[in-house]
Amino acid sequence: MVKNSKSLLISLTILFFITMVTSKSPNFSQNLSLQALGLNKQEKLSHLRFYFHDIVSGPNPTAIWAAQTPTSKKSPTLFGSIAMFDDPLTVGPERSSKLVGRAQGIYGSASQSEDALLMTMNLAFVEGKFNGSSLSVFGRNAVVKAVREMPIVGGSGVFRFARGYVQARTLKFNATSGDALVEYDVFVFHY
Repeated sequence: MVKNSKSLLISLTILFFITMVTSKSPNFSQNLSLQALGLNKQEKLSHLRFYFHDIVSGPNPTAIWAAQTPTSKKSPTLFGSIAMFDDPLTVGPERSSKLVGRAQGIYGSASQSEDALLMTMNLAFVEGKFNGSSLSVFGRNAVVKAVREMPIVGGSGVFRFARGYVQARTLKFNATSGDALVEYDVFVFHY
């Protein structure tokens, strides 16, 4: 009888743990409907144009070198140098024109043979119907090319589930100060 009770107790314990593990374990993933996320609207394609003011000189720079190695300073491309930026985005090319957002992120010199940056940034909007929304951009920016293209990898707010690309064109670059004015054309799919 003791042997049977012991076997029964072990069997019930195993059954209990199997039941607990299988019935209460959370799912790692689940399928969701677009309607449940409020995404049952038709996807839109928007075009935005604004101007990126990268100011590294003067008393109030919007971009600063955060890291450089001794070899970075000797490199013709500044390979390995990393900058943080919080650059104004304006509706026109003049620095005094209306602020529509800020480009906030990091760029680093990622090539030993050409002037090419790895850029990761959020375009955080502060104006109009995009106020409070942002786009996330991550890509290569070969700054000496006339037109560069960088992918949009996501967004927030109005731009939740965004995808698209940014075209960048340098309008002005001061080789002495390092300051730059860049026109951005943004083509973005969003809900």
